[in-house]
Amino acid sequence: MPTYIALTYTADVDWSSPEQADEMAEYREFGAAARAVIRGGSALYPTATATTVRVSGGKGGDVLTTDGPYAETKEALTGFYLLECADLDEAVATVAQMPAAWNGAVEVRPIIPL
Repeated sequence: MPTYIALTYTADVDWSSPEQADEMAEYREFGAAARAVIRGGSALYPTATATTVRVSGGKGGDVLTTDGPYAETKEALTGFYLLECADLDEAVATVAQMPAAWNGAVEVRPIIPL
């Protein structure tokens, strides 16, 4: 069965904070309802905790790091799910039940096995 990644783009908040408890409960409900197709996933800490890595000059070049995300946006990459679904239609139907789809956006992409 194909595997899809569902990238969640929502408000850039600390999902571990008490203020997010109600919405995290909705994610737990989604996780229980979609348990049959979820193969993994996690929420991410806010973008302020990110480090962007680039290698100047390509392989073997100087490693450059920048604190924070690459771009500032209203919605940030805040988590992901790995979904094993029969096809894209099933993945989209599953993601439509996710809180991130109601208050932000979810990008669904097929995964190339490595």
